[in-house]
Amino acid sequence: MSFLDCICCGFGAVILLFVIVNARATHERKELVKNLQGEVNLMELKVLKGKRNQVQVQNTLTEVDEELVRTEGRAREIIERIEELKVELEQRDKTTLASKQHTNKLKSDIKALEEELKRLRAAASEAEEAGTKLREFKGTGDRQYLTGLKVGGEKILVLLDCSASMLDAKIVDIIRRRNMPLPARTNGDKWKQTIATIEWLSAQLPPASKFQIYGFNEQAFPLIKESSGKWLNAGSVEDLDAAVKAVHEVVPTGPTSFHSAFDVIQSLDSPPDNIFLLTDGLPTMDTKRPWGNKVSSSKRVRFWNSAQQKLNNRIPVNVILYGLEGDPEAAPAFWQLATRTTGSFFCPAKDWP
Repeated sequence: MSFLDCICCGFGAVILLFVIVNARATHERKELVKNLQGEVNLMELKVLKGKRNQVQVQNTLTEVDEELVRTEGRAREIIERIEELKVELEQRDKTTLASKQHTNKLKSDIKALEEELKRLRAAASEAEEAGTKLREFKGTGDRQYLTGLKVGGEKILVLLDCSASMLDAKIVDIIRRRNMPLPARTNGDKWKQTIATIEWLSAQLPPASKFQIYGFNEQAFPLIKESSGKWLNAGSVEDLDAAVKAVHEVVPTGPTSFHSAFDVIQSLDSPPDNIFLLTDGLPTMDTKRPWGNKVSSSKRVRFWNSAQQKLNNRIPVNVILYGLEGDPEAAPAFWQLATRTTGSFFCPAKDWP
């Protein structure tokens, strides 16, 4: 009995040891499985995130591919156009002087197209390498915030006062310059500022617009004589240069009639949609010259009220008013005109533009 008791006790001790060891191993196994499950969940999250990034990359690559196709198509068009221009250029090599001028224009067109082709190829290369530019912003607008003048519209008419008062700002200086020889007569600061203003306006005209510049005193006249009643192309350097050159050749003289100035609007083949009026004061005559050499302030206001009835208030009139001694009614009169027509009113400083 003692031997059996010893064997049973030993066997029970072994079983107890096995139970204890097995329970410990089971606990450790559960902890290990728990840690591994956490790592599996983390990897699954990373996989999901990677799939989302892959979709975004595929969308970006699709957009890049579409942009490359458009760019290549445009590049092919430009290359074909360049070849056409080169053929035309070869055909015109042995022509007259007029044809040579056209040839020079074709050369400039070819150069511009080649530059655009280089730009498109560079843009395509950048898009192929990166393709991450989502949005492009280009500024638009034609308002000159320094002056408030809106140099815009499809047909822009400039009316330039060419009366004797534009020679200078003071009455005495006007009379003195009026009696000077021609080179000195137009050398006053006021008239030189007026010419500079025309040059500034010509630089602000939208290239796609039409323009015309008329001078007026007792009568109105186009600065480019052969362009009477016609619109000029603001995208043509030749037309702009011819107009500016013509301003330099004008000699201010005579009285001021706004009737003749505003009659220009009706004489054009189509009405303007923006008008710039460059003047220094109210008119000194109505439809006819007044008797005598002096015109009172009240008469000048009456002449002005009569003339502005010819205006269409739906066409903006932008007034650039230069200084003139002894005409205090001018500023409020022209300001009211600009306000009524939704234009602008501007009195330039001596050093503008």
